[in-house]
Amino acid sequence: MKTSLRNPVSLALLLGLGLSAAALRAEVEDKISKTFTVAPGGQLVLEADRGSIDVKTADVESVAIEVTRKASGSAAAAQERLKKHEVNFSQDGDKIVVTAKYEGGRATGWFGNWRDLQVNFDITVPRKFNVDLKTAGGAIKVGALTGKVAAQTAGGSLKFDEIEGPLTGRTSGGSINVAGCKGSVDVRTSGGSINLGSVDGDVAAHTSGGSITVKNIAGKAVVKTSGGSINVSEVKGQIEAGTSGGGVSATLVEPPSGDCSFKTSGGSVTVTLGEKLAVDVDARTSGGRVISDLPVVSVVQGEQKKNELRGKINGGGPLITAHTSGGNVHLKKK
Repeated sequence: MKTSLRNPVSLALLLGLGLSAAALRAEVEDKISKTFTVAPGGQLVLEADRGSIDVKTADVESVAIEVTRKASGSAAAAQERLKKHEVNFSQDGDKIVVTAKYEGGRATGWFGNWRDLQVNFDITVPRKFNVDLKTAGGAIKVGALTGKVAAQTAGGSLKFDEIEGPLTGRTSGGSINVAGCKGSVDVRTSGGSINLGSVDGDVAAHTSGGSITVKNIAGKAVVKTSGGSINVSEVKGQIEAGTSGGGVSATLVEPPSGDCSFKTSGGSVTVTLGEKLAVDVDARTSGGRVISDLPVVSVVQGEQKKNELRGKINGGGPLITAHTSGGNVHLKKK
């Protein structure tokens, strides 16, 4: 059955009601600004129940924090939401602690009226500082910082740039990007991709739902995904790369500092090697064949199988393991 509004009075009434409802809805914004005098090498601890966090550095001896909050709804409801969102600051020497929590109770949906109250934390700290950041709903970014970095979010991406110091990152619902780090890196996500570039230190990277890209890693790296491909380039250290649901590609131009392993249960494995690279190889597949563009001196007696190749390239060296259950293994010449 089709219904149409041909009565001009009825149409005008509905339009009027719609405009009135729109007029009743408002967006109220406020800002909280705090500055604390600290010495380099101190610590910032931030724990929030929502909101994105952006940490920058400067040649300063202070921590500057700006909290921007936007509440929506009726004008009265928006003001009430701001009142119920409590932001507290404290200082103990060179340690700054910030907590932010909505005290208005839990309604339906994520954090109750989460979408009706949005929060952003913009923070500037000394270049040499330590940060411990937690939010239950937003992205976290940290850049150009020397110190220990710990970041955790339940609902956003993580981005780190030019970090000197140990780095730990956890997210349940976003991607992770590390662009430049001198120190160990330990990152995990349950729902996004991981991109690692120029890390001078050991790496542990795990995701349950995305691809992993690794570029220019000098330390020992363990990278694993349950649901995506792995792409590795410019490996100088040791690496163990494994996936259950995609292909693996890797490029080794310089001799790695130790053994390297590339494994997948659901795709092909392609390892590109420098022409003069001296390595041992162990290549196997259960669902395809092994192809090598480089001469391999076999260490297996008898005829080589099409799905298996073990031997030495250029006299041998660190072991390169390439295994798959569902595709080909290709050793390519760069």
